[in-house]
Parts: sequence; C-alpha cells; structure tokens
Amino acid sequence: MTTIERTAASRAPAVVSRDRWLTQRRELLVREKELTRLHDRIAQERRALPWVRVDKEYAFETAAGRRTLSDLFQGRRQLLVQHFMLGPGWAEGCPSCSFMADHIEGMKLHLAQRDVTITVVSRAPLAEIEKFRQRMGWAFPWVSSSGSDFNRDYGVSFGEADRKDGVVDYNYGRVAFPKDEAPGISVFVKDSTGNIFHTYSTYGRGVEVMMGTYALLDLVPRGRDEDALPFTMAWVRHHDRYEEQASAQDTARMRAGSCCATGA
Repeated sequence: MTTIERTAASRAPAVVSRDRWLTQRRELLVREKELTRLHDRIAQERRALPWVRVDKEYAFETAAGRRTLSDLFQGRRQLLVQHFMLGPGWAEGCPSCSFMADHIEGMKLHLAQRDVTITVVSRAPLAEIEKFRQRMGWAFPWVSSSGSDFNRDYGVSFGEADRKDGVVDYNYGRVAFPKDEAPGISVFVKDSTGNIFHTYSTYGRGVEVMMGTYALLDLVPRGRDEDALPFTMAWVRHHDRYEEQASAQDTARMRAGSCCATGA
C-alpha cells in the first residue's frame, strides 16, 4: 500500500511539512496522469464504437410545436440528449436529474461552438414539463416524448410488460429499478444527407459526466461526503429547496438552543 493509499484509508490525514506534502503530491500526480491517459484512451474507444442508423420516426412536443428527432439537432450535426426523469402526472422532476440539468446553461453555448446541441427529453406532457421548467428557471431546450417509443427504445422508460421478476433491462443488464423512468444520456449524429445515427448511451453512474459539481467535490477534503447517507445523492435537492432545508435546520438549531437556555 502506498503512502497515498494509507492516508486515504485512514480518513484522517496527518499535518506535515511543506516538503513532505510535495513528495506525496508528486506521487499522486503520477497516478492522476495515468488516469488522464486512461480517460483519453477510453474516450477514443467510445468514439470508435459503430453507429446504429435510426430508422424509426420519432415526434416530440415542443414549445414551438411538433418536431422530429432531426429537428432537435437545430442545424448542428451532433445531438446530446439528457433523459430526464419526469413521468406523466409527476408533481416534479427527479432531484438528481434536476442536479444534472442545473449544469446545462453554462455548457450549452460552448457545446454549440463544437457543433453539438444539447436537449432534454422527458415522457411527461409538455404542459407538465413547462410548469416545472418555469419553477426551476431553466431556458434550455426541453421536449416531451409523450406518445412515442423514444424513451422505451433508449432504455429509460419501463411499463409493466418490461418488468419480469421485479427487474428491467437498464444499463445493459437486468437490474431492479423502483420507478418507471430512469436517467441516461444518449448521443446522436446526422450525416450530410440527413441520416441520423445513434452512437452512444450511458446510464447509472455514467450520467455523472454532466455533474460538474461532483468533479469539484472530489477535490475537497471531505469529498462527496455520502458514506453515511441512506443512499447516494440523498443530500441533493431541487435548487429552490436548499433554502427551505437550511431554514428548517436553522429553526431546529434555534429550538435546540432555546431548550438548552431554559434548561428543558
């Protein structure tokens, strides 16, 4: 076990001199460079995957009217789709999918410069999407796949017929999944003649690629700090709910202080 591995395992880093810190930091840099090179190689392999031609006609309800999958490219050649968990009749979107979507506004302009359009797709009717979008203050493209097979074909919506022995086909395997909707990211490309191809989809922890906040949390001493939580991402809230959570915690602390002050 290396010095770095022992330190990580202990969860209680020592306080050392600057010179000793630099020694360990250089050790870690070697590992980080290995990871960077591995990441680059896997990205190359990802881009080298074969393509599947999309022959089915998909239609979506948008704020501008009914649109095809081809229309969602908005004149660009590459399309990134966030499969957002918001099913018909849901009171609000999935908090984790909302966490992903919170990162889109800062990315979409830069993605456009590299010939990429990013669009969010949910199975809920457009009116329900728009209601939640207004609440969250988002401006990115978000369309409804209601009435089409799009979500089911790309592995993020499940009906009763899709469940066998309590499990569904998700993330390229048979897994137990508690909801009818699941998160994911899919990639499509359009050639010069207008043909559309599906090139890649990722699910499960693969969707962390959109979660820039997690990448930064991985840099700080406490990291994601999720080990003691009942489930991964249990801390995540819709961004308009953090203030409510903080207010409730402040109230609880005030009450606790009041009890202590009165001797109760």
